[in-house]
Amino acid sequence: METLVSSQCITHGGGVLKSGGGGAVSVLGFPLQHLKPHTLPGSKKKQSFGAIKASLAKTEVALLRIGTRGRHNTNEYEQIPTYPVIVPSLGSSHWMNSTKIRFKERVFRCGVDSPLALAQAHETRNKLMASHPELAEEGAIEIVVIKTTGDKILSQPLADIGGKGLFTKEIDEALINGDIDIAVHSMKDVPTYLPEKTILPCNLKREDVRDAFISLSASSLAELPAGSVVGTASLRRKSQILHRYPSLKVEDNFRGNVQTRLRKLNEGVVQATLLALAGLRRLSMTENVTSTLSIDEMLPAVAQGAIGIACRSDDEKMASYLASLNHEETRLAVSCERAFLLTLDGSCRTPIAGYASKDEDGNCIFKGLVASPDGTRVLETSRKGSYHFEDMVSMGKDAGKELLSRAGPGFFDS
Repeated sequence: METLVSSQCITHGGGVLKSGGGGAVSVLGFPLQHLKPHTLPGSKKKQSFGAIKASLAKTEVALLRIGTRGRHNTNEYEQIPTYPVIVPSLGSSHWMNSTKIRFKERVFRCGVDSPLALAQAHETRNKLMASHPELAEEGAIEIVVIKTTGDKILSQPLADIGGKGLFTKEIDEALINGDIDIAVHSMKDVPTYLPEKTILPCNLKREDVRDAFISLSASSLAELPAGSVVGTASLRRKSQILHRYPSLKVEDNFRGNVQTRLRKLNEGVVQATLLALAGLRRLSMTENVTSTLSIDEMLPAVAQGAIGIACRSDDEKMASYLASLNHEETRLAVSCERAFLLTLDGSCRTPIAGYASKDEDGNCIFKGLVASPDGTRVLETSRKGSYHFEDMVSMGKDAGKELLSRAGPGFFDS
């Protein structure tokens, strides 16, 4: 059963999701054991429905509030009658009932639109609970889903509505304003600058960075017939696809969450799509993967597969919590890649890929790429050096400077 897209949920500890009429959701920090990402069983069906019911929550004061993204906010509330809802997912088939939830004299309507973001927040919560006994107490952690610009505007390509920061701005504002205590981000969504009064001291251990190829009619990009349409919202993927397979077409406004994109594929809107394998693994949905693209065939986005957690710069307690979760090898790799991106001044308008990894001898191997949007030109470079912060940041910057010089003016305008 796909639990992360339910309108209401009951927990083993009696906690519930709460939401406002505008769509806000928070998970009052109860165990929610069945919402752990690894408990989401896969299904071989291409589309079905899943749901769980809600119960009343008792009021608790959270010690720590985790902010994550979605299309719903917790700022508004209204009284909502009970009514039936069907939520698309890839789990088993079920009906879900939307029921009233009373919390502090208010009645909230639940709704979750970002299963992957919520899965990442749950992963963070579970690690905090495992590392700090006081956070394992009932009611200690609250998850707050915050509406972001990128989640609200789905009718336009990301490049046309502002580039980087589309999935982080509102969450960062909530953090600065004290509405949440930590912010959980997909690192590939995080701009190369951080807002004032915030720090990002923690990266969780990185997932598989590769891209997954998904199709109902072909086993790889190479097997797609000429004229086939591949759906992706990523200029990085688009440019590399067209560079290698110019006979294919790319639908570059193929947006929505994982479930939405798989539904569109199933409906024949496109013949194939590419998704980050990391997200599919976190959602336990790898049964949908047709094949996995190698790093050489599709260089990943900067920081793909990495989760970053931010807090306020003056909040020593939260910084201490996050330091206990940090995976240093991931943090160093992400720092190298983001130095490369910063040097190129990259955004959603620029096809850029970069990946830093540790080889068997413990050295850092960095690969970087820039491309013209139409894929006619692709420039690549690589670096090798010691796996230490200063050296890796220097490698990233140096690789960026090289590609800037080779690209010349107007390169990204083609």
